[in-house]
Amino acid sequence: MNVNESAKMKQILQTMGYEIIEDIDDSDLVFLNTCTVREGAAVKVYGKLGDLKRLKEEKNGKMIIGVTGCLAQEVRDEFIKKTPYVDLVLGNQNIGRIPDIIERIEKGEDVHVVMVEDEDELPQRVDADFGDDIVASISITYGCNNYCTFCIVPYVRGMERSVPLHEIVKDVKKYTEKGYREILFLGQNVNSYGSDLADDTDNFAKLLRESAKIEGDFWIKYVSPHPKDFTDEVIEAIADNSKIARMLHLPLQSGSTKILNAMNRGYTKEEFITLAKKIKEKIPDIGLTTDIIVGFPGETEEDFQDTMDVVNEVGFENAFMFMYSKRSGTPAATMEEQVDEQVKSERLQQLMRLQNYKAKEESQKYLGKTVKVLVEGPSRKNPEMLTGRTSTHKIVLFKSPGTDLKGKFVNTKIYEAKTWTLYGELEE
Repeated sequence: MNVNESAKMKQILQTMGYEIIEDIDDSDLVFLNTCTVREGAAVKVYGKLGDLKRLKEEKNGKMIIGVTGCLAQEVRDEFIKKTPYVDLVLGNQNIGRIPDIIERIEKGEDVHVVMVEDEDELPQRVDADFGDDIVASISITYGCNNYCTFCIVPYVRGMERSVPLHEIVKDVKKYTEKGYREILFLGQNVNSYGSDLADDTDNFAKLLRESAKIEGDFWIKYVSPHPKDFTDEVIEAIADNSKIARMLHLPLQSGSTKILNAMNRGYTKEEFITLAKKIKEKIPDIGLTTDIIVGFPGETEEDFQDTMDVVNEVGFENAFMFMYSKRSGTPAATMEEQVDEQVKSERLQQLMRLQNYKAKEESQKYLGKTVKVLVEGPSRKNPEMLTGRTSTHKIVLFKSPGTDLKGKFVNTKIYEAKTWTLYGELEE
């Protein structure tokens, strides 16, 4: 989401005549687009602002500093009180007003601008500049209605609002015509898309089907769906359309029904396993990935073993695994039975060992197969090799033929499969 919003700000600023530069010391204007999902993000932001303060002083104040994103949305007026050298603080809904605000600051009409509103409407539609990237992202929803007890997002992003379906399809057409090969749909819970729209047939399954009808050689990816809202209609839409990528990120968070209930996730261990198996049965070439939190308040050894059971049974190609950390402002932060940090660390190590084993096991299914790969460019470690990703988002390395293939789809036969990386040969 932040990458998408940064691309929009980049487009706005370049339209105003600003140029993106590599050396921050030469900058006239700096925006920090912030995240607030984890507590540590705020510490990093204030540390970076301290660096910018010193740089602004060296420039005799001739530098505009702006803060946007979720931390700005959460802290609001407090930003100016804590960091009076910051010129503007913008909430997520107000990116489109950047030109007007900067003009007022440059003219001296305003010294500080704080424009943060409760997020209850759709933000202004703004074009984005993804540079020479091959991926274009489109926000299909804003906000979240789920209120997981460990998450701050609904409190800073507001309730869920869906972008009208025809506007999203129009954006897909626009970006594919510009040559982008991957369209990434963004939302806190993409498969509840449309639940707030007047036409109740405008749902996520319909959005996938309508987008897949657009002409061109591209595929569609999306993050992140919620297990409790994953319908058979969505599964069928994916299975029926090869343009819809076979990467499916399905956040588990915990394998314990007791902990899932404490997290307010809305499903049980058994329901998650049943869903994962159904998806794999209906879409055999799917690649499942997930998110897992260990050490959530009240998690016992038995609860943790439930998580290990799910990981062992489902078979994820990749997993983003974290120790639970308190996030002030969320219900989980004040729950009793907080788990000891050493216990969290030990459980995380156990989980990582199991997941690494399962990931390597999952990789073996690619051996000997010819897979479609979207080329990203030369490998950073070996420029003689090209790197790309499969429809399931697996990294593939293969020898460069000496021609520029970035942004092109190629067929690659896999001859070696490691835990995270596949190695293949380019096929004509």
